[in-house]
Amino acid sequence: MQIILVSNHMATARSITLTIRHLVVAITVLVLTVLMLSSLFSYLTMRHAAEIRLPFLQDMLRNISLEEAARTRDLVRDNLANMAARLGQMQGQLMQLDSLGERLAGMAGIKQKDAKGKPEGKPAREGSGGPLVSPESLSAASLQQALDDLARQVEARSEALLALESRILDERIRKNLLPTSIPVTEGVRSSNFGLRSDPFTGQAAMHEGIDFIAEPGTPILAAAAGIVRNVERHPQYGNLVEIDHGDELVTRYAHASLVLVKQGEFVKRGQHIAAVGNTGRSTGPHLHFEVLLRGAPQNPARFLDMGSALLARR
Repeated sequence: MQIILVSNHMATARSITLTIRHLVVAITVLVLTVLMLSSLFSYLTMRHAAEIRLPFLQDMLRNISLEEAARTRDLVRDNLANMAARLGQMQGQLMQLDSLGERLAGMAGIKQKDAKGKPEGKPAREGSGGPLVSPESLSAASLQQALDDLARQVEARSEALLALESRILDERIRKNLLPTSIPVTEGVRSSNFGLRSDPFTGQAAMHEGIDFIAEPGTPILAAAAGIVRNVERHPQYGNLVEIDHGDELVTRYAHASLVLVKQGEFVKRGQHIAAVGNTGRSTGPHLHFEVLLRGAPQNPARFLDMGSALLARR
């Protein structure tokens, strides 16, 4: 596009050539100028509306403020309602944790105080009540206080459950070390603990264990976990295995035909440690099983009956 300029002051006519680039720059400058003037007018109008005292501007500002305040109130109310609902859910979950802890303690046979210091034997759920308070009437400060209290309660319950877990683990370890498993599953119990007629002399004699009659080679199993304390060939016990279960509790397995463990070896409950035989002072293939506490013979039936009772409960 060309523009020809003609004037009395100019000796000759001049022409100006406008390209698309010039048009784009001109339009951009025009648009920016309009936007800047609009923004400046809006800023001056909003800032000085109260001083200018234009009724329509004041009404517009008032309506905008009321709408923003209403939106803010609605948002705060919704957040408080959500927080209150979540708080109620967390309190319900906390009660479930309390019930779970009590059930676990009962299953483990452990009497435990509540995390709040509640005395043993007191009902788990105490009486409660009071007026119904809607979430809308709760303030942010009261909800924050309730959340802080709940956090402290959760921390206390967590510590109580960790202590319960530790006690249950200790109890399981203790029970695992008690010789409550039958050492010969395919045998028949014969001579019991106590006085009996000696099978060789016929005279009254003290029998310090229990005999299990079984076929030669029948597996002999560890009655509990422990450390093999002694393996030897004894003149009366024959091939003998002794297992130390801790706390000065020891089990003996006598008259074996074959021993499969070594002194110092750790064995698990139910592990195959030997085979039934007829070695030593014996009239036939059987296992002579003893339990000693601090070196004194105990009646093995007490321990084996305890294991049977535990299995029956399951």
